[in-house]
Amino acid sequence: MTMQTESQDILDRLKTAQSKPLGDPRFRSLMGLEKSTFSESNSAGSGLTFYDLELGAKFLYPVMTPLRNSIPRVSGKGGIQASWRAITAINTTGLRFGVSSANRGGVLAVATQDYAANYKGIGVETSVDFEAQFAGQEFDDIRAIGAKTGLEALMIGEEAMILGGCSSAIAATPTPTLTAQATGGSLPAQTWSIVCAALTLDGLMNGSVAGGVQGSITRTNADGSTDTFGGGVAKKSANATVATTGAAGLVNATVAPVSGAMGYAWFWGAAGSEILGAITTINSLVITAAAAGTQTAASLGASDNSANALAFDGLIYQATKPGSGATLYTMGTGSAGVGVGLTTDSAGGVMEIDAVLKSMWDNYRLSPDTMWVSSQEALNISRIILKGSQTAAQRFVFETAQDLIGGGIMVRTYLNRFSMQGGNVIDIRVHPNMPAGTILLTTKTLPYPLAGVGNVIQIRTRQDYYQIEWPLRTRKYEYGVYSDQVLQNYFPPSMGLITNIGNV
Repeated sequence: MTMQTESQDILDRLKTAQSKPLGDPRFRSLMGLEKSTFSESNSAGSGLTFYDLELGAKFLYPVMTPLRNSIPRVSGKGGIQASWRAITAINTTGLRFGVSSANRGGVLAVATQDYAANYKGIGVETSVDFEAQFAGQEFDDIRAIGAKTGLEALMIGEEAMILGGCSSAIAATPTPTLTAQATGGSLPAQTWSIVCAALTLDGLMNGSVAGGVQGSITRTNADGSTDTFGGGVAKKSANATVATTGAAGLVNATVAPVSGAMGYAWFWGAAGSEILGAITTINSLVITAAAAGTQTAASLGASDNSANALAFDGLIYQATKPGSGATLYTMGTGSAGVGVGLTTDSAGGVMEIDAVLKSMWDNYRLSPDTMWVSSQEALNISRIILKGSQTAAQRFVFETAQDLIGGGIMVRTYLNRFSMQGGNVIDIRVHPNMPAGTILLTTKTLPYPLAGVGNVIQIRTRQDYYQIEWPLRTRKYEYGVYSDQVLQNYFPPSMGLITNIGNV
């Protein structure tokens, strides 16, 4: 038999075998032969299955730092603080300028003020153990990711500090005022005790009903040292009591607004056992049911923990600091749990914003250029302006294609009517850390000739961002990302702040 004949014989036999179905009666005694030898796995991590993993981790977290990105950064010159002096007013006595023949004029009086801002170190640590680096080979550079995430985390934390860092304590929380109703809720007949604690921006951002609010914080650092600082909770109020009747009671609770408070934590229950049940951004609350949290008011202690000694004062607390000269507008209390919202002037404007702008012009001849708001206030400003002047505030664009028609109107700028230009446009920007119920107005340039101020607001650094890869002490790489800086505001009256805004 030739090789060609042998090959042909093998092919014929294969064709004959393939023509026999697995259901042939001769194969029925061979159990399981009708099944596939290999089948698709139900799991991407098992079986002889290719794992289609894209190289490189995806970084799905926001790094939104608009203030850090826009505020100029300048180098400091050593020392422990940035210091400067300013002439803040001239002719403070109202001197008249007429002079009589051959006589000299009156003596001018001026006002001066000294300013100082202490440098603070900010930083964060990351680490990558040896095994994580080994396991990540051919996928990603885990050490580089550790350094990258550390820098981005520092920038996010720096942004929050620029807006609302608080190194000086805010006032103690006043005692709540309470009224009870027999219907409208589900509170049983009982004498209820309510305690309130005002929160700084830091306390509000890091607090929740489920997790509680943070009073005094003791942090263990990467080198084993510890730091103790305030978590943003002001000295809590004395408890107030009120009795409900029936089985469907509710309690209206209000407290006098606290300057610098971005929120309020409310505790209620039996006297001495009050439990955290709500966190609000206005100074009131309607209590309709038992508190859902677990943290007790007693756990906060009797001390003030609103100040963080490791932080510098951000824009909000530079504005609210006594004697700052910033224009502050606190909304009224209104109805419990509702508050007082922004109101239209029926001419395309917002009365409270106009009041702040008018005050800044009347007192300092200033016109701010940026309005920082939360998503809540961005929406409310648009609604109020459209409500007050629906036809004048709309623009219609007609397209031939019907599928190009879209809905929704958003107010992106606000016209300041109080300026030398006869009308100055203010940008409205949503800030990721701005709490609901608050609006901050800032000014980039002063309209004063030869003011000697290049940047009204700037970050002054003794040492800008730097990274340290620490010497090995265990089988892991350790990194620290740091900066040494302070937020310097040459003229705090350049800011305006509206707080305690209700969402109505």
